[in-house]
Amino acid sequence: MLWINYALIIGLLCAVASKYISPNHFWILAFFGLAFPLFIIANIFFTVYWFAQFKLHFIFSFAAILLSAKTLLGFVQLDFTSDAISNKDIKVMSYNSMLFDLYNWTKNTQSRNIILTSLAEENPDILCLQEFYTSEEKGDFNNIDTVTGLLNAKNLHVEYTTTLRGNDHWGIATFTKFPIIKKGKIEFNTSANNMCIYTDLLIKKDTVRVYNMHLQSIRFSKADYKFIDQVKNDTTDTKDEMEKSKNILRRLKRAFVKRAVQADAIAAHIESCRYKVVVCGDFNDTPASYVYHAVRGKLKDAFVESGSGFEQTYAGKFPRFRIDYMFHSKEFKSKNYHHLTESLTDHYPIVSYISF
Repeated sequence: MLWINYALIIGLLCAVASKYISPNHFWILAFFGLAFPLFIIANIFFTVYWFAQFKLHFIFSFAAILLSAKTLLGFVQLDFTSDAISNKDIKVMSYNSMLFDLYNWTKNTQSRNIILTSLAEENPDILCLQEFYTSEEKGDFNNIDTVTGLLNAKNLHVEYTTTLRGNDHWGIATFTKFPIIKKGKIEFNTSANNMCIYTDLLIKKDTVRVYNMHLQSIRFSKADYKFIDQVKNDTTDTKDEMEKSKNILRRLKRAFVKRAVQADAIAAHIESCRYKVVVCGDFNDTPASYVYHAVRGKLKDAFVESGSGFEQTYAGKFPRFRIDYMFHSKEFKSKNYHHLTESLTDHYPIVSYISF
């Protein structure tokens, strides 16, 4: 038991170290970071296990947990206070809209209307949408006109990664009620639907830059998801289990490396920005990742500042962790961070109030 405990302590410390070492240089640590919650739970178990036997061995796991505390706070928060929301605060919302269920993945013909109704009810001052789709021909899917018609946020910055038939567009979009004074984008060397855009807004006679990003997805295939379901239900075929497992690991490794390069480019751009910033997006990585650490930099995390509970923003099959984020400059204060409890996509929308 003690040797198992030592191995799990090393695993936890490797998971913490994964935040500081780019997968582009040493990708193996990224897998430890992905498993951070499991290592924490295992070390909590051993702390209690040894303490219950009045053995000093509990000190080792306890010390490792203390060293991991800062990383743990990216997953879970205990906040019993609540700041009053004023009409001067800015409501910010970030959401991977999954193309407004363009391909009817949910098997629900009303999914798009429900998603749009949810956006209208929230009516944020700044709305960052990832996996955005709009069509200039399909009236029901002219999402630019629909969203601007539903919200007070009428000003738009949209960039497309893919355009087909000249009228159908896939990309990323930021809607806001504030005047837009400049638009820009950070393109990635990838064929996937990934990009970062930045929008300079005039807020209370001050310029604030809003970053909206969608970083590299793992891009599991249907066969990969089927295999994951089989593992969960213990119905895998041992003949091809090893090869399918290798395929999943290869996809994870490729995504880790690509996201690290993207995160470095975004971090450098944020560092050179002379304005206060708000950062939103789908990072496709957990708080124990290099991507989170690189992009956050010296910024505040809205969940850490004003969230509560164990946060998960991904509603899909794997991994059900927090992969959507909202950061902001230290001059701002976040209030009432939360995610909406219902979603018809594979992400939960996240919302926070930003106070100047």
